[in-house]
Amino acid sequence: MLSPNSKVKVQGVGRFLSNMVIPNIGIFIAWGLISALFIPTGWMPNAKIAVLVDPIITYLIPLMIGYYGGRLVAGERGAIVALVTTMGLIAGTDIPMLMGAMIVGPLSALVIKKFDAVMENRVKSGFEMLVNNFSTGIIGMLGAIIALYFVGPIITTISAMASAGVETLIASESISLVAIIIEPIKILFLNNAINHGIFTPLGIQQAKETGQSLFFLLESNPGPAFGVLLAYIATTKGRVQQTAAGATVIHLFGGIQEVYFPYILMKPRLLIALILGSMVGIYVLVLFNAGLVAPASPGSIIAILLLTPKTSLVGVIASFIASTAVSFVTAIVLLKGEPKQKSNLQDHASQSKDDVGELVVNKFSTMVMLTPEHVCLNMNVANKEEAISLLGQKLVELGHVEPAYIEDMHKREALLSTYLGESIALPHGMIGGKQHVIRDGVVFGQIPAGVEWGSEPTDMAKIVVAIAAKNERHIQIISSISLALDDDEVLERLKSTTEVNDIVNVLNGKAI
Repeated sequence: MLSPNSKVKVQGVGRFLSNMVIPNIGIFIAWGLISALFIPTGWMPNAKIAVLVDPIITYLIPLMIGYYGGRLVAGERGAIVALVTTMGLIAGTDIPMLMGAMIVGPLSALVIKKFDAVMENRVKSGFEMLVNNFSTGIIGMLGAIIALYFVGPIITTISAMASAGVETLIASESISLVAIIIEPIKILFLNNAINHGIFTPLGIQQAKETGQSLFFLLESNPGPAFGVLLAYIATTKGRVQQTAAGATVIHLFGGIQEVYFPYILMKPRLLIALILGSMVGIYVLVLFNAGLVAPASPGSIIAILLLTPKTSLVGVIASFIASTAVSFVTAIVLLKGEPKQKSNLQDHASQSKDDVGELVVNKFSTMVMLTPEHVCLNMNVANKEEAISLLGQKLVELGHVEPAYIEDMHKREALLSTYLGESIALPHGMIGGKQHVIRDGVVFGQIPAGVEWGSEPTDMAKIVVAIAAKNERHIQIISSISLALDDDEVLERLKSTTEVNDIVNVLNGKAI
């Protein structure tokens, strides 16, 4: 298992790789559509238009990846140096240099960044433009020469070894086993990293040789997650069922994979369903010798079908259906096999309006007991940053975390919003911040006026539960809180109650 710090570093590398590729997805799609439509085996063969295929994949895409890699490291100067260096890389090989561009682009930009740091405040006034232009040109030239003679041949050798390994896996019908690695990595939000950083370069090379590649579907096949979401819809009720239905549409037609991650994190055993579905989907692709002509990003079923060559249409559809069916059946079994958690809502309609009645909630336990000191009612905050700071400070005062954990909560929120919908937010720290947790705990914050929290102005949080947990226990705690608040009557009561014990009782699984 990776340590928390290692996980954060891996996620950082993944995001960097993704940031080089994602801005160029439009080019990939253009290239893929041209290939799917106009090459000799395409839907509308056209030799004149098909001549665009090789220049785009050989020159344009690697250059743009190198450009963005350099820009991420050292701005526009880094981008220019990266372009020149990447051109040297392309000139020394006869295969698409996407992976090579991801390496030499940032590294060459790092050189110019270090040079600028050394020369800062040392260039006489009036000579800045001269030094800047010549340093860019000289470093770019040296980078291109090094890439031409050294880096290019190394990347070519690595690519040849990788291709040979893939052919061996396909020949032995073992490539389906990569699902065991892919699916767990994806829910750590490294889906874009493995897709664009690993499978896209390998797929591009294979597609150039054979006209299509199954690599484009190893990570992006929506079938396994679609099956799990359908299982949620079939076996759950209330807000979980409603949100799962919305996530299903977004995932399948929008191609946004991140929407299903919380449903797996709530019940990690569902990884089994994802893995089995993915393995079956890959096996069917191999069986039909099917694939895409270019990466489908986002991985919606619409984009996938548009980038499917006519010779692979049956295989791709069969792969999607098979992976969906297997993950759905497996997820149903796993969800049905869970112990039933009881909840009982007593009907007190005959009581007066002032008597809200008794709500018995037995379906929830946070695994950490709350006291009145863990509850902050009627908070008045200007923004979510202030709310996080106040609740984080409460965690510090109660001995759950060290002060450094508060900053970690802010970093986590900046990375990805913790807003769940239904006026609920669950801020918590990064994986790498677990060393600042002394003991597990949660602090409940009530904001009757609401505070803007999600990506939309209408995403107003009125219930904010700050979470601190060691190891992976925060996943179980988040899941438990979500289940506890999965009752509209409870939710509305907690948004406006002035009784601390109401909050304590609900989160401790008692009656209110």
